Amino acid sequence: MKKVSVIVPVYKVEQYIAVTVQSVLDQTYSDFELLIIDDGSPDQSVSICQQFQDPRIQIIRQPNQGANAARNAGIRAAKGDYIAFLDGDDVWLPEKLEKHVEHLANSPEVGVSFSRSAFIDEQGDALGIYQMPRLQDIEISHLICRNPIGNGSAAVLRREAIAAIKFEDNLHGITQDFYWDERLQGSQDLDFWFRIAIQTPWKIEGIPESLTLYRVNSAGISANLMKKQDSWEQVIEKTRSYAPDIVAQWENPARAYHLRYLARRAVTLQLRKDAVSLLHQAIRTHWRMVIDEPRRTLITAAAAYLLWLLPQSLYTQMETLALKITGATQKRQIQQDQTGQLA
Repeated sequence: MKKVSVIVPVYKVEQYIAVTVQSVLDQTYSDFELLIIDDGSPDQSVSICQQFQDPRIQIIRQPNQGANAARNAGIRAAKGDYIAFLDGDDVWLPEKLEKHVEHLANSPEVGVSFSRSAFIDEQGDALGIYQMPRLQDIEISHLICRNPIGNGSAAVLRREAIAAIKFEDNLHGITQDFYWDERLQGSQDLDFWFRIAIQTPWKIEGIPESLTLYRVNSAGISANLMKKQDSWEQVIEKTRSYAPDIVAQWENPARAYHLRYLARRAVTLQLRKDAVSLLHQAIRTHWRMVIDEPRRTLITAAAAYLLWLLPQSLYTQMETLALKITGATQKRQIQQDQTGQLA
């Protein structure tokens, strides 16, 4: 059996970490090590982790240096053939590792295997909607414009794919191998996937099952819209330094799609002015998005304007109904894709 190294950065997640760790221990695929990286967490997160008695768990401590540094520390210590990242507030379904190990074993050209994700709220309750990304024939244009992987807890990778983007730096007073760029302050997952797609021959491919529960946490960085946009711009500038032709070709549409994504986030957070403003910025940046992706763009526009115009109570009722319809449609699509995969 191939060993999987599961890397969980831990910082201020005491409310969630027990469920996260248990979801790893409940995996149907048992040949794994669980590397819990204590990133100098000041709360009870690590004490909670210490309560689990399982020989596959290893706790690695470091001063607070950020999630990127925690992931790098985990990779350096990892002994697995495959490496998976799981954020300390997200959850895996029991079949997660088994499905990805099977996918990677059957697809030797694939270096990154990811799944769809279901959204949960801060209490862990299902929101009934899913991330429904492109799963196959993924090129850099898809990654730079829409990031089909979706979140940092969705993918399982070959060690060789990660090793292929290794670089050396003397960031902490000693020359070390780095994989995640610790100089980035956000959107670090995008930089990670971009480098695999551009600098290596490994393919990125998804499987139809929804195997990751992605927590929508209003206190997280994704809730800070302007910081999220700034971090995206930082990643684009870095990518321009080694792939200028790719950035020149896709920068404007990619920026527009990212602004549209932020508009949807603003709608979710019920930030009326921000939602409309971000939508307008997106269309001004690349107006062809209305033609190229009319459905997504018009749905985002409708949500933003209805949030702006309607009374709160009426909007909430309409939003609840729309989410139920969307979730039911997405669930049917997932079931159809799984059936087609088995056929």
